[in-house]
Amino acid sequence: MSIKTTAIYLLLAVIAEILGTIGGFGSSTFFVPLSNYFFDFQTVLGITAVFHVFSNISKIALFKNGLNKQIILRIGVPAVIFVIIGAVASKYINIDYLQLALGVFLLIISIVFYIKKEMRIEPSKKNGFIGGSISGFVAGLLGTGGAIRGVTMTAFNVEKSVFVATSAAIDLAVDFSRSIVYFVNGYIHKDIIVLIPFLVMVSIVGSYIGKIILDKIPPEKFRVLVLFLIFLVGITLILKHFGIDYFVE
Repeated sequence: MSIKTTAIYLLLAVIAEILGTIGGFGSSTFFVPLSNYFFDFQTVLGITAVFHVFSNISKIALFKNGLNKQIILRIGVPAVIFVIIGAVASKYINIDYLQLALGVFLLIISIVFYIKKEMRIEPSKKNGFIGGSISGFVAGLLGTGGAIRGVTMTAFNVEKSVFVATSAAIDLAVDFSRSIVYFVNGYIHKDIIVLIPFLVMVSIVGSYIGKIILDKIPPEKFRVLVLFLIFLVGITLILKHFGIDYFVE
């Protein structure tokens, strides 16, 4: 990429990190579709995993007093197991269909979350396992599963600092695991390695700005905006799959 294109990409990454921190969905919900306009989808999976490792380390450092070990075990263990399965499966599925699946996934998530504003599930071990498994598999296959994990975690009714820190800890284990699989698959190459120092700074700056906003303004006020952005991203990816992408050029 040229210097100008790289600068634009990193700026969008900062915005994705801020929105992900505020909305509670995780930056990958925005980072994956945005990266799709700069790299092929398999590279997007690799760069997202690497970026998210540093992103989650930043969040854990900023919200370190909020870690809930019980939730980490209930949701995190199955998430790690199934993210590996999803990451392996990504190598054998047509990339175009993965992009379409991501668009449909984001579209459905945004609509469901908007309609079901108070959607909750019971905080049982079974639901924790199911939610962790599905979120992990989707993360490995499509690059983002934070929205599903977010729904699962709301069942435990924890305050926002505990939610962010615990979700980040689970995500860190998930991203580290899939990074290994993506590396073996050949998704992580020199283009990504060159960007790593910049992505470290992006994760720190974006998480910090997101924390400042989260501390001062109720995140519920951002919820509709975040969901609307996710909806637009989903629509854009679906249209792009069918060759209708002239309006974003």
